[in-house]
Amino acid sequence: MALATVVPGVAGAAGEKLVGTLQTSRSGPIAGVGITVETADGDEVDSVETDENGRFSVDLPGPGQYTISLDADALPDTVKLGSGGDTRTVTVDPGRSQPVNFGLSDGSANSGGGTIRAVQLFVDGLRFGLLIAVCAIGLSLIFGTTGLVNFAHGELVSIGAIIAWYINVRAGVPLIPATIIAMVVGAAVGALNERGIWRPLRRRGTGLVAALVVSIGLSLLLRYLIQIVYGGFSNPYGDYQSQRAVSYGAFSLTNRSLFSIIISVIVLVLVAVMLQRTRIGKAMRAVSDNRDLAASSGIDVNRVILVVWMMGGALATLGGVLLGLSDQVQWDMGFRLLLLMFAGVTLGGLGTAYGALVGSVIVGVFVQMSTLVIPDDMKYVGGLLLLIVILIIRPQGILGSRARIG
Repeated sequence: MALATVVPGVAGAAGEKLVGTLQTSRSGPIAGVGITVETADGDEVDSVETDENGRFSVDLPGPGQYTISLDADALPDTVKLGSGGDTRTVTVDPGRSQPVNFGLSDGSANSGGGTIRAVQLFVDGLRFGLLIAVCAIGLSLIFGTTGLVNFAHGELVSIGAIIAWYINVRAGVPLIPATIIAMVVGAAVGALNERGIWRPLRRRGTGLVAALVVSIGLSLLLRYLIQIVYGGFSNPYGDYQSQRAVSYGAFSLTNRSLFSIIISVIVLVLVAVMLQRTRIGKAMRAVSDNRDLAASSGIDVNRVILVVWMMGGALATLGGVLLGLSDQVQWDMGFRLLLLMFAGVTLGGLGTAYGALVGSVIVGVFVQMSTLVIPDDMKYVGGLLLLIVILIIRPQGILGSRARIG
């Protein structure tokens, strides 16, 4: 786990620039590291070295897409590159000083022995699990109310994160209001999915297997449409990038990671209160338990399903933004999270919102804690293995009912 951060430098004169600062919590600023910038065509723009404060700044010939490479051999022996490697591809808007982030680790996250590292990994896993839960609750409710296994749900995560990025970076709107706007758009995309595709298919009596195949095709269509529009690169948000990890004794977190946990908990509590206390929440639970009985009781099933889709789209957008804050915004970020969402939903119990929460947190913690014994590159495999073991012991999931599965 990389605790070191790369902090954007201060923008200078007008014009396009790439800026950043190499530093870690233990070693401080890292000077003398080569930074090379190339255009999308592979032409070198400039090569610079970080100064005594670890900062670098590269003037650009204009807006566009650029690739930034870091000379990893020039890093101190105690500093290692984190996830993402030694290159970054970013898009620079006209007149913008674009921050560039390289994840670095100086070993401070693991100082103090294996027990301290386990605590750090547990906290990281809790944050990751809560993020998965925010994205997965909509997926679980959609299955509960319609029986649809929606393979296109990951694309709702990507769409939400990318819309927030455009509003934040291209339009210059602060990230918090940009996220709220993106959540509204995400809810609208969810409603469009329901009204334009799934409701007509239900009216025609389309079977669940056929609907599953449609969702796979929709996932492929949306994923590569996103790649065409957004591109195959990764970009950070314009806000909350210049943060260093704060030590809390046995573990460390950046402020954005801490607030990611707080926001996730608040949102999940609000969802739970909505399901338990409000009329629409009780209607969702009734439709999930028995759609025909709910309809005969006077509940407008189509309206309930529409609200579920809108809520699922909004929550997927929020989860995408939180994921983009930690891993940057990428065209396939939702697809890469999809299997873990399915693992959390299935582990907790298909069709139950509380099951999605419990299962997602377990998967997130297990994925991070598994790196104590397996390489980081294989940690997602650990989450899927946990899913297999639990389903062998309890096929309906932790909070699921046999009636729902059977």
